[in-house]
Amino acid sequence: MEGVIGIIVAPIIIFMIFVAPIWLIMHYRSKKQVAQGLSEEEFAALTELAKKAEVMNERIQTLEALLDAEAPQWRNRA
Repeated sequence: MEGVIGIIVAPIIIFMIFVAPIWLIMHYRSKKQVAQGLSEEEFAALTELAKKAEVMNERIQTLEALLDAEAPQWRNRA
């Protein structure tokens, strides 16, 4: 009976001594990084992507307007 308890308790103790502290440190480190927000580089990249998306949206609207004028039924073909 004592051997069975030792087999169960030993992994729990090893987990609590080695794995749990590392797990907690990594968890709260990632929470801290998320709370800090975007870095300067990330914000600049996000701003650039937003500008490119706006330009692409304008181009798509222009293309759709041209297609509507040239081939009014193009939306029904797909």
